[in-house]
Amino acid sequence: MPPASFSLKLSPEALQSLGSMEGYLPVVERRAVAPPAKPAVKPNPWPGWTAAVAVSAVAYGIHYLPFAPFRVEGASGIRRPVSAAILAILAGALAGNLLPLRSKIFRGVLEGAKHVVRHSIPLTIVLTGASLSFTHATTVGLRAFAIILATMTMSMAAAWVFGKMCGLWPRTSVLLGAGTAICGNSAIVAVAPLIDAEDRDVMLSVGAINVLGLVLMFVSPLAGGLIGLGDDGYGVWAGTTIHAVPQAVAAGFAFSPKAGGLATLVKLVRVALLAPLLLVLAFLYAVTVHYTRLVPPFLWGFFGLFLFNSLGWLPVLQFQSGYSVSSASALAEAGNILLTLSMAAMGLEVNLKLFAKVGGAALAVGAAAMLATCAASFALIRALL
Repeated sequence: MPPASFSLKLSPEALQSLGSMEGYLPVVERRAVAPPAKPAVKPNPWPGWTAAVAVSAVAYGIHYLPFAPFRVEGASGIRRPVSAAILAILAGALAGNLLPLRSKIFRGVLEGAKHVVRHSIPLTIVLTGASLSFTHATTVGLRAFAIILATMTMSMAAAWVFGKMCGLWPRTSVLLGAGTAICGNSAIVAVAPLIDAEDRDVMLSVGAINVLGLVLMFVSPLAGGLIGLGDDGYGVWAGTTIHAVPQAVAAGFAFSPKAGGLATLVKLVRVALLAPLLLVLAFLYAVTVHYTRLVPPFLWGFFGLFLFNSLGWLPVLQFQSGYSVSSASALAEAGNILLTLSMAAMGLEVNLKLFAKVGGAALAVGAAAMLATCAASFALIRALL
């Protein structure tokens, strides 16, 4: 039976903020528009930025510890397999749940953390474009696109079937499928008004997707190595299975720089495919779609740097001392720093008590859809790549 006693409500402002992980803007609205609300007083974001910087510094300090598993020597040189971004979200989550950040005194930290995520994630994705080129992208090409479409279809179908089996509300199943198939919170928030989802549907699906996305982000780099995936295979696997953009980027770079770049590219293709899904639903429900906002602005910046790097238009800076710096490498490293900062802010926002309230049926259906997606993606990668 579905968790009928669930009664948490989300305000419109809370729903709008859920898409901040991907920097994605809401693209749908009901034809009946409510009167504009009075502008709220904007909170001071600097406590959140300060806390995120402090957590990031701790994460980098741990990342550069001179012993295993943080520093591993091998035939290919020294590796640091535990990425600073993964450490940042762990440290942020610990700080956010052990310290009284949700009290009135420290509430500005959490508001500021949301500000960090909203502003750093889009720029992080843009800068990632400097680490990719046509040569890298065409190593998988149409085969990767076929894998993306197949795994997305599997996600939607699995969520619906397992939702029926578990007696979950149909709209919750659709939202879980969209969040698993495309881009986590952003897909849920965009699809919810199209299917007349209630607050309980949104909260259950968002809670389950966030829990499962974090778990998959931590587990997938280790799992990818255990099942024998190389850089290209793992990049496609992470990009086609992990829920949110920053989670996919962090998990990809935790495996290797090449896998991180490819995971970012594949994941952004999934994000772009939210547009056709919304168009299909728009024909089925009475809604208005803002066509000019179907593609997130950061995608244009990402593909712009991707194009510049492919054409060799990103210069190498030469200094009189003989030292040279590749601007592409510098931009990519700046993206890694911003990713760590945004993951620290996301960790501060993690509310373990709220996650504990997620309905068991929603979590089970989301997990089943996630595992089915991972299995389908792995099988297709072995067959096609």
